[in-house]
Amino acid sequence: MAEYTAEVIWHRGDEPFLDRRYSRRHRLRFDGGCEVPGSASPHVVPVPMSDPAAVDPEEAFVAALAGCHMLWFLAVAARRGFRVDRYHDNALGLMAKNTAGRLWLSTVTLRPEVAFSGEPLPGREDIEAMHAEAHAECFIANSVRTEVRCEPAGIAL
Repeated sequence: MAEYTAEVIWHRGDEPFLDRRYSRRHRLRFDGGCEVPGSASPHVVPVPMSDPAAVDPEEAFVAALAGCHMLWFLAVAARRGFRVDRYHDNALGLMAKNTAGRLWLSTVTLRPEVAFSGEPLPGREDIEAMHAEAHAECFIANSVRTEVRCEPAGIAL
């Protein structure tokens, strides 16, 4: 069994805290040493208590789904003998209320654009099958209740 770790580091500093106007800025540190700024989403907590330039948990969730799908897509394409030159996904997560009235990321839509070169080039059916296989294999997609859609933009040569 593999283990994955992430540190979330926040310090109050000299802010009062109990007035609930404290900064939500924090650091995210990953097991390989990469550190990125984190914050609450400005859609949830207004600026200046949030930092729009930092990664918020909702964005990280969407990025985790998109990144996992991409990595599996690349593996599937290589296994099938298709050379990928570029992969770009402009993924979108939608927040909605569930049946209990609680907010959740109900849908994440992946919109990958993939460029291939060489022979053979995949057809539309090949690309759709590779995306379906990547979705089925994605550890993150297999771990969530959120609906994950994939709407590939087509083939870019």
